[in-house]
Amino acid sequence: MRVAVASSRLARKAVQPQQRRGFACTAQRLDNYGFIGLGQMGYQMAKNLQSKLKPTDKVSIFDVNPEAMKSLETEMKAASNGATVELAASAFDASKDADTVVTVLPEPKHVKGVYESILTSDLPKKARIYIDCSTIDPSTSRQVAKSVADAGQGTFVDAPMSGGVVGATAGTLTFMLGAAESLVPRLEPVLLLMGKKVLHCGEQGAGLSAKLANNYLLALNNIATAEAMNLGMKWGLDARKLAGVINVSTGKCWPSEVNNPVKGVIETAPANRDYRGGFGISLMKKDLRLAMFAAKEAGAKMALADTAYSVYEEAEKLDQCAGRDFSVVYRYLEGKEDWE
Repeated sequence: MRVAVASSRLARKAVQPQQRRGFACTAQRLDNYGFIGLGQMGYQMAKNLQSKLKPTDKVSIFDVNPEAMKSLETEMKAASNGATVELAASAFDASKDADTVVTVLPEPKHVKGVYESILTSDLPKKARIYIDCSTIDPSTSRQVAKSVADAGQGTFVDAPMSGGVVGATAGTLTFMLGAAESLVPRLEPVLLLMGKKVLHCGEQGAGLSAKLANNYLLALNNIATAEAMNLGMKWGLDARKLAGVINVSTGKCWPSEVNNPVKGVIETAPANRDYRGGFGISLMKKDLRLAMFAAKEAGAKMALADTAYSVYEEAEKLDQCAGRDFSVVYRYLEGKEDWE
């Protein structure tokens, strides 16, 4: 019995060091942060970041839209908590004193342009961490990472996110991180100020690869769900009953269970709001295009990509579909919307 107890204690001691090597639960509070890109996602992320930092910290924000900067500054100061807020005159000014720089930008060309403007000879040398949360192609991300390293200005990592504007507002985003393993303990606490989960996918670029692979699958599932729902209803099936069958069977997926494209099936889905809100069809088309580009570079065959892309492209051209959630492809397929 004593041998068994001793063995148990030794086993616990062997496990404990591994547990302590896990990610930190509290943020490593760096004095200065730069935040660049205040679109729908970035605006809310910057707001959460600032509110959860110490008053002794500083966040310098920049966007090409000065109204977004002023509006965010007003909201941050009205909250009367968190880090000091500073409006920067440029991306360079937001970064020059920062220990950590977060960028959330629309397209690869914007990411390249912003970092070219930052990495000038006037930028003070510092071991900064640049966290790019933009959804771009992995090859562009690796090019920017190399330019940061070549300039001796720190380290660039990719951390695209999932959760949409709702998740950005609530601080519940999931980040897919591409960075060296040794950097994770420094990066994770910062990202957790803006989200609730960090998935380390591998070296720099891996976060984007994972995000694009997932969104490619989502793009196809969305179209397939719309087609399946339309098909079943043409056969005379009740939409709720059909969705109920799918969601306990092998066809179950996020578009069928959470974001069902048929009005009246899932109360919280955009289909019940004339497809307003949610993940825009233009964003899905963009992510699909990026996934196709990355797949071509990798030599990965994608049999359904061109067809799926044409569906989103054609749907977006229609007035009744443009600017709406990507589940609006059901409308593009002329699915029955008033079925009850």
